[in-house]
Amino acid sequence: MPPSNAPLLAAGPEVVAIPGPSVMPARVLNAMHRSMPDIYAGDLTDVIDEVFDALPAIAGTTSRAFVPIGNGHAGWEMALSNTLSRGQLVLVLDCGRFAAIWGEMAEFNGLRVETITAPFGQAIDPAVVEERLAADTGHEIAAVLTVHVDTASSVRNDIPAIRSAIDAAGHPAMFMVDCIASMGCERFEMDAWRVDVTISASQKGLMTPPGLAMVWAGPKALAAHESADLRTRYWDWTYRTEDGPYYLRFCGTPPVSHLFGLREALRMIDEEGLEARYARHVRLADAVRAAVRAWSTEGGLGFTATVAEQRSHAVTSIRTGSIDADALAHRCRDQFGVTLGVGIGGEPGTSFRIGHMGHVNAPMVLGVLGAIESALADLGAPTAGSGVAAASAALAAAGHDG
Repeated sequence: MPPSNAPLLAAGPEVVAIPGPSVMPARVLNAMHRSMPDIYAGDLTDVIDEVFDALPAIAGTTSRAFVPIGNGHAGWEMALSNTLSRGQLVLVLDCGRFAAIWGEMAEFNGLRVETITAPFGQAIDPAVVEERLAADTGHEIAAVLTVHVDTASSVRNDIPAIRSAIDAAGHPAMFMVDCIASMGCERFEMDAWRVDVTISASQKGLMTPPGLAMVWAGPKALAAHESADLRTRYWDWTYRTEDGPYYLRFCGTPPVSHLFGLREALRMIDEEGLEARYARHVRLADAVRAAVRAWSTEGGLGFTATVAEQRSHAVTSIRTGSIDADALAHRCRDQFGVTLGVGIGGEPGTSFRIGHMGHVNAPMVLGVLGAIESALADLGAPTAGSGVAAASAALAAAGHDG
């Protein structure tokens, strides 16, 4: 008999359950696997047109997207540099980690930064935002920056409520929202919620390998662009015109393979339908949350996001209390072939994260939860009950397999 800690792995891919890069559909990967085409005419230009025409609906807007080559951080810098000027003040609303990093980028690029930080595990309080903006009678604050979902804490901010707070204060600041973890997974309505700049990236809910950012700019942001002095040639929206050669949209050679992949991903999203897609993410997230509740004990596993209504449908962060999160992650990876997301924020080894975004279904989620439950048992970790049984019951009650 093999030892009890022998890997239970067969030849084949491991399961990656981190909150991005997410699982990539075979259709997307197959679409990317092609010879390089003519970048000036023909198939590639048709693909570019289809991608740019499809992207506004994904964000709930009529505004066109800019698509720089880069990750979500590239989207952050494009948004800042095209709308703001050196020395201006921005208000960062942080509910985990990533809005704060965006603020660090703003400061590095010559902006002044003020941060409102929610208690870790909680969303931003719109009343606090309203109070701060109302006090800014000189309208010194040029922009409000926040995330829709923070990938570290798995907290979802109430974007319409924050917009209402800005309006109640009578403040003209631009409103910029990072939707990198939520786009294509959680409902987001840029125009209806009156967001001025929306940022996303390819590698999470949009099911395409890392390498593309998306920045949707509304009328207010485009107007600010005219006088922004942080503009640089590579990021510049004016230079990335849709008039003239197609390569200008990318400030040089287009990201050929990624564009073919993103075109296929957007087709898959359209085939599923956004409403069905949002509902699928809710069902799968509910299953994960049912598992966490079943496992939870005093001093053991529990939610990082402390308010149920603020928990993301794309990622779940789990605090581990007395359980060594690193040992749990290592056991899941080495013995069961499941890679979990490391905790971000707080002390090392005290949390882990499960990504359930994009190309995921019930069998995948149940497999990940089963590996975690087996690893917990192997470590002798305290649990109140079976998370897999609770997740299965939640899926059965939902009446769909996701």
